[in-house]
Amino acid sequence: MYAATGKEVYLRRLHYMLDQLEKCQAKNGDGYLGGIPDGKKVWKQVAAGRGEAVTQRWVPWYNVHKTMNGLLDAWTLTASTQARDMLLRLCGWSRNVTANLSDEQMQLMLQTEFGGMNEIFAAVAEQTGDTSWLNMARRFTHRKLLDPLSRHTDALTGLHANTQIPKVVGLMRTGMAGHDTGLEDASAFFWNTVVSHRSISIGGNSVREHFHAADNFRAMLESPEGPETCNSYNMLKLTRLLFLHHPDRKFIDYYERTLYNHILSSQHPNGGFVYFTPIRPMHYRVYSTSQNAMWCCVGTGLENHGKFTELIYAHSGDSLYVNLFIPSVLHWKNKSMTLIQETRFPQEDFSSLSVTLKKPQLATIAVRAPEWVKDSITVTVNGQQVRSAISASGYLFIRRTWKNGDVLKVHLPMETYTEGLPDGSHWLSFLYGPLVLAAATDTLDMPGLHADTSRWGHIARGSLRPIQTAPLLKLNGPGRVALQRTGNALEFTMSGLISGPAVSDLKLIPFYRIHDSRYMLYWPYAGQGANGRPPGPLSDERQRLDSLTIDRVYAGEQQPEADHQFEDGGSSAGVSGDQHFRVAHQSFAYTLQAASSGKHQLYIRYRYNNAEDCGSVIVGNTNLVDLCGKASHDGGEQVAIVDIPGRMISAGVVKVVFRAAAGKTAPGIMEVRLLKAP
Repeated sequence: MYAATGKEVYLRRLHYMLDQLEKCQAKNGDGYLGGIPDGKKVWKQVAAGRGEAVTQRWVPWYNVHKTMNGLLDAWTLTASTQARDMLLRLCGWSRNVTANLSDEQMQLMLQTEFGGMNEIFAAVAEQTGDTSWLNMARRFTHRKLLDPLSRHTDALTGLHANTQIPKVVGLMRTGMAGHDTGLEDASAFFWNTVVSHRSISIGGNSVREHFHAADNFRAMLESPEGPETCNSYNMLKLTRLLFLHHPDRKFIDYYERTLYNHILSSQHPNGGFVYFTPIRPMHYRVYSTSQNAMWCCVGTGLENHGKFTELIYAHSGDSLYVNLFIPSVLHWKNKSMTLIQETRFPQEDFSSLSVTLKKPQLATIAVRAPEWVKDSITVTVNGQQVRSAISASGYLFIRRTWKNGDVLKVHLPMETYTEGLPDGSHWLSFLYGPLVLAAATDTLDMPGLHADTSRWGHIARGSLRPIQTAPLLKLNGPGRVALQRTGNALEFTMSGLISGPAVSDLKLIPFYRIHDSRYMLYWPYAGQGANGRPPGPLSDERQRLDSLTIDRVYAGEQQPEADHQFEDGGSSAGVSGDQHFRVAHQSFAYTLQAASSGKHQLYIRYRYNNAEDCGSVIVGNTNLVDLCGKASHDGGEQVAIVDIPGRMISAGVVKVVFRAAAGKTAPGIMEVRLLKAP
């Protein structure tokens, strides 16, 4: 915020925070600075050569990385030597604490989310000129992710999305600092894979924080846990590095799309940040509250909305890139030039840039021609149209001797169109230029709209509307669509596009303007030969099951397990396709939320990996059911539903234990639900 505004109040707050953190670091005496419960114990174990000790704490390196990243920003954005020295001491501690780990032990440790530790060391190498820090960046490079990316293989399905994205930010920065084209190429392949095949119209990706199958977005359409804001925050960091390394409009097109539609929509006008953005029809988002919630997406959320000035402009030599059409003032010190951009974009489709110079300067101004401009953009200088062709990189280069008072104007004609999901299923999103349009539907039954202190307060747990009841579009597929704009506001009518009096008057507006409401972001369409309905993602039985579900956990997925107080007494997790599962070699347990009254049932979806698999499901001291394989089982999905006696529910929760039979391995548990008994 200080870098963006120059306001001293932010610098004073920063100095206060640095002073207090420095006292903590000095007290530790070894350069360590962190707030991890029992941190000193776990780091002592790591220093003794036990890298796997980090698995006993909740992502400790991730938290250290956040502290380092803050110090790096304080150093590079405000020239704070205090922050620089604190960061270098913390880097030194990191090197010392991992000194006794072999490469194999390092790789084992990196199985646990570690943020972008490799990014920090690469950045420190760049800032200090000390290339020895690149060795640390490479030590924190996770080969299990890098190796398939280096082969241009998409092996992301089933992986925790926001564990991987910061790793790739680090790969790219390490590649840039060390001139390693292999790392740069792997990073670019990851970006192309996620953006082209795994992202939706607002720029977000993943469901329940995990990459689902790229050819099946059903899980995202069904879940209230849609794209996570932190993912997009980190994708923008990666996009920035890729653009600075290889300027191309595709990077800024994605940056702009994500900035306006996911990032801008993730903050409530009255404060509060969004964790998950569901695309499930007629669902809603939950907002943090200042005294009750400090999720990861609050931390990155505060940062997101402090750096809207980032990447509006960039320069290379005497070429200035105009990337984003955001009102701003640029002081280009090397050229003694001030550029003032005045625009009401996206309310209006043009922008004006005025040049202030003490003396004429020869320079190039490169204006992005966005991919969403279907017709050519028009650029004028002092009223005369520029005839230059758009380059292969998607920019229009204007080289001339600029004089004081010159005015460059850009016209960016926008149109309305639709865009499908990457899997080709019968779902569409509306856009106007780079803006995603959505419709507010109603405000009924939105419990937890503003989060409380509960562990699961970031999830919109209100009723799930049946997907089959979503308004159906009278369209045959993606493409241009004529929408009637109402007045000067960015509001469009849907007359003739949907049927039924209850929905015929819905209005489309930019998604970032919809708050405190259920909404339609993706719409089903029938298409030709579909007999009036698109193929629905949910069966009637799944709809009934969802209506009875009080709480659920997807076994083997990092965040859902953490959300349900996962206890590991001897188990392992795996992935088959995009389906996670957990197998008890001895035992594991989850704690699920129960209803305040009524009878309950336990729903278990599982699979036998071997005919000899056998285990028990235990609540309290009671064995509810045995799950034991037979030679006749085909290895397909199995379901068990059992009653839970009321006396087994205590303080509104149910602890469910899965225990392997003696000498056996239990079947793979995929999903556990607590149901209201029908």
